[in-house]
Amino acid sequence: MSRRVVRQSKFRHVFGQPVKADQMYEDIRVSKVTWDSSFCAVNPKFLAIIVESGGGGAFMVLPLNKTGRVDKNVPLVAGHTAPVLDIDWCPHNDNVIASASEDTTVMVWQIPDYLPVRNMTEPVVTLEGHSKRVGIITWHPTARNILLSAGCDNVIILWNVGTGEALLTVDDLHNDLIYNVCWNHNGSLFVTTCKDKHLRIIDPRQHLVVAEKFKPHEGSRPVRAIFMADGKVFTTGFSKMSERQLALWDLKNFEEPIALQEMDTSNGVLLPFYDPDSSIVYLCGKGDSSIRYFEITEEAPYVHYLNTFSSKEPQRGMGFMPKRGLDVSKCEIARFYKLHERKCEPIVMTVPRKSDLFQDDLYPDTPGPEPALEADEWLSGKDAEPILISLRDGYIPLKNRELKVTKKNILDSRPPIGPRRSQSTCESNFSHSMLEELLSEIKALRQTVQAHEKRISDLEDKLSQFTNGTH
Repeated sequence: MSRRVVRQSKFRHVFGQPVKADQMYEDIRVSKVTWDSSFCAVNPKFLAIIVESGGGGAFMVLPLNKTGRVDKNVPLVAGHTAPVLDIDWCPHNDNVIASASEDTTVMVWQIPDYLPVRNMTEPVVTLEGHSKRVGIITWHPTARNILLSAGCDNVIILWNVGTGEALLTVDDLHNDLIYNVCWNHNGSLFVTTCKDKHLRIIDPRQHLVVAEKFKPHEGSRPVRAIFMADGKVFTTGFSKMSERQLALWDLKNFEEPIALQEMDTSNGVLLPFYDPDSSIVYLCGKGDSSIRYFEITEEAPYVHYLNTFSSKEPQRGMGFMPKRGLDVSKCEIARFYKLHERKCEPIVMTVPRKSDLFQDDLYPDTPGPEPALEADEWLSGKDAEPILISLRDGYIPLKNRELKVTKKNILDSRPPIGPRRSQSTCESNFSHSMLEELLSEIKALRQTVQAHEKRISDLEDKLSQFTNGTH
């Protein structure tokens, strides 16, 4: 009689738990736009949610600790003239977020650490290059200021946000609507899925399709694809019988998947979220009320079902916290921000452990906020692994670092004096003219303050005269 051997895994007992009611974000009018993006982006400082708004497109940014009922007059980030379709926080600056919209533009915003008093309408930079709505944006994982956008014009543009320029344009590799784009671990390649039923691995600097698979899933509904840390590709899609599937592909042999599993017959597109540190993939379907999670291993059968977190309410979207925003003292290995129709509910994934000590097997060093490359280094062909940090003492978010945009002036073509020093946009020259401008601004402010002080003292005199007269 054979005894079934249970697979050893420290993640076998991971369980999900929603937070208490007072830790939720209530009274939020989540966007009703029909689009398969997550509608929510989160980092160790802020929660951003695409919301309903009259006369244009907007999203809301809340400090993470601002839980409870959200004031209906809370200021929004409202610079777009049509609905916002996607938002993404910069991995190298927790105060910088990009937004993509139906108005064909991408905007990059600097969010202050405090809650602003009125709507933010002035982005740091507006990126214009698409001819149709822009539905996908994703930051480069290791190079500073590089942002990828994909539009309904079937074009992918890579931008240098620090100069506001398009670095590379991929405009002839997709014949139809692009469903999703995902960078690999070091940002040397990205994977795309498309309505033309092709999955493509693209090297943007060579303008080359490195590998391609027609119909990774037989069904006609949208496919999603993400890179694993080891270079494999994980996909979700539909079978001919409209059953939802997941598959794992090895780029060395793209003919057949090394793992293929059928799930259920729901029709919502499965959004995959991946944690490379634990090698767990979480699948959240729009309109589903559950999160399924799987561990990916090096040996067959490669994809192991772990568990399902179920709830009563369907999800309108989902935010996924980067590893450095988790509470390591509670053995938290993932945190989701589930969007309902009128609220956002954090869901915590935990590995049960008895010890209160730091669990270094659960928390290997993880990508930190420092970029490994400058934009021009990456463009010239360099690659670099993410710069890792330890979570042993918990992660303390950095103070607000200003994103400076230096537009190149084509009229200013004087030759440089002396050896040229390569410089990041965050350390751009503090010129004499800027200093003059600042000084004149300070002078004008001082005059305004003095004028206001004089006016206040005059009014106080009048008031005292008036009160003395009435006695």
